[in-house]
Amino acid sequence: MVSRDRLYQTFGELLYVIAMSDGVIQKEEVNVLEEILKAHPKGQDIKWSFDYENRNDSDIETLYKKIIEVFSDNGPDEEYDFMIYALTRIAEAKDGIEANEQKVITNFSKDLLERFKKDIDNLFNT
Repeated sequence: MVSRDRLYQTFGELLYVIAMSDGVIQKEEVNVLEEILKAHPKGQDIKWSFDYENRNDSDIETLYKKIIEVFSDNGPDEEYDFMIYALTRIAEAKDGIEANEQKVITNFSKDLLERFKKDIDNLFNT
């Protein structure tokens, strides 16, 4: 299991991926992100991670693979519901959800579920 601090850092990384999936982070996306994170107890930590990735202009494909790895290591978590909510709200912030943003949201759920199934299969087949 991943530390809670690492989990929240990864949330910030995923929010960066969704915001950058259309090639640029829009002001509206940042405003929605900040609004959402005000209600989360670890919102400042999540935002710090988002800002760090943004300052470093991180490659979103590489980062996404790392994110799925961390969430897989963490296992199922009720916080993932918050992540889907946040991803959707940020994607909707500027002119609705674009194709690249929808792909990130859909792939996040699908990739994580596939990874969990693979991990379960490995447990029972060893």
